Amino acid sequence: MTRIALDPFVADLDGESARLRAAGPLAEVELPGGVHCYAVTHHAEARQLLTDSRIVKDINVWNAWQRGEIPMDWPLIGLANPGRSMLTVDGADHRRLRTLVAQALTVKRVERLRAGIEALTTASLDRLAALPKGEQVDLKAEFAYPLPMNVISELMGVDSADHPRLKELFEKFFSTQTPPEEVPQMMADLGALFTKIVDGKRENPGDDLTSALIAASENGDRLTDEEIVNTLQLIIAAGHETTISLIVNAVVALQTHPEQREQVLSGEVPWENVIEETLRWNTPTSHVLIRFATEDVEVGDKVLPKGEALIVSFGALGRDEAQHGPTAGDFDITRSPNRHIAFGHGPHVCPGAALSRLEAGVALPALYERFPELELAVPASELRNKPIVTQNDLHDLPVELG
Repeated sequence: MTRIALDPFVADLDGESARLRAAGPLAEVELPGGVHCYAVTHHAEARQLLTDSRIVKDINVWNAWQRGEIPMDWPLIGLANPGRSMLTVDGADHRRLRTLVAQALTVKRVERLRAGIEALTTASLDRLAALPKGEQVDLKAEFAYPLPMNVISELMGVDSADHPRLKELFEKFFSTQTPPEEVPQMMADLGALFTKIVDGKRENPGDDLTSALIAASENGDRLTDEEIVNTLQLIIAAGHETTISLIVNAVVALQTHPEQREQVLSGEVPWENVIEETLRWNTPTSHVLIRFATEDVEVGDKVLPKGEALIVSFGALGRDEAQHGPTAGDFDITRSPNRHIAFGHGPHVCPGAALSRLEAGVALPALYERFPELELAVPASELRNKPIVTQNDLHDLPVELG
C-alpha cells in the first residue's frame, strides 16, 4: 500500500482528496510530523467504520502510543489526545458525557436561538455597511468568524473578553506549523483558560450549558472537573470552527457558480440546498483525528491492522462517486438526494449539527440580501488554505461588497 503524506501547508486539498479516494477505501497516510496512520476515504466504508465497535477512541489501543513514538510536542497532540471528553470515550461513558450536550442542542432547542442569531447577524451586517464604500473587506474576519464565536460563547457562558485569547490559542491548537517547543505551553494555557471559565461559572452560575454541566456533576451525573473543562473546550472549538468554514465555503462556491447563485437569490432553489451541497462538496472538516482498531478490521479488500490509528477523510469521501454519482466532483445545489455525512454518522455524529445549519441558514441569505452585488476581491484560485489538516479553513476571504 503506497503511503500518502498529508501536506501540512494544505496547498491543494482537492488534489490530495482525489489521491486519497483513488488509493481505495482504506489509504495509508502520513500525518505532519511523520506519524503513520490509515484513512477511510469512501462513503460506504466510512459509515461502516463509524459504527463498528472494534474501532474505538481509547488512545491506549494505539501501538505507536504504547511504544512511546508519539511525542507530547507533536503539533497535533491536542487533536489526538485532547483529554477525557465525549470525543475520546466510547460506550456508557460516551453516552453519559454526550447526553447533556445533546439535550441542550436538540433541533427544537436550537430553534429558540434563532432570534438571537438573527440579531447578531444584523449587527455584523450593519458594521459592514458602515465601512467606506469600495473598501476591500475580509469577510471571514468581519462576518464569518464573529457570528459563530458569539453564538457558541453565549450558549456556553463564555465572556467576549476571552475571545481574543481563545482565537490566539486555537490558531496554534489547530495549526500544523506551531513550533514543537510551543505545543506543551499552548495546551497548558488552553486548559488554564477553560478551567478559569468553569471556576467562574461554579461561583456564579448562569443560564448556560457550562453551568448546566457543573450542576449535573453535583447532582449525581458523575462528571469530573476534567470532563467538564474538556467538554467546554471541545464545544467551543468545534462550535465555531465548523460554522466559520461552512459560511466561507458557501460564499466561495456561490461566487464561482454565478448561475447557481442566481437560482438561490431568485428563490428558485432554497438556501438549505446551498448549505447541504457545501457541506458535501467543500466540507468544513477535511480529516477527523483519530480512532484505533482493537482487532484486524477488513475495509474493502484491505485490512486495518489491530492497534493502528484511523482518521476519517471527510474531504475525500464527500466527493465519492459511488455515493454521489458521476457528478460528485461538481457543485450542484439541485442535487437530490444529497446524503452526505459531513457531520459524522452513528452514535458520534456531531451534536452541534443543527446549530451550525441554523447559523449558516440565517447568515447566508441575510448577507446576500444586504449585499447582492458582493464579489470576490481576488480570483478563487488565489485563496489560500491555512496550515490545518483537520479543517478546510481559508486564511481570509477578501471581498468587495458592492
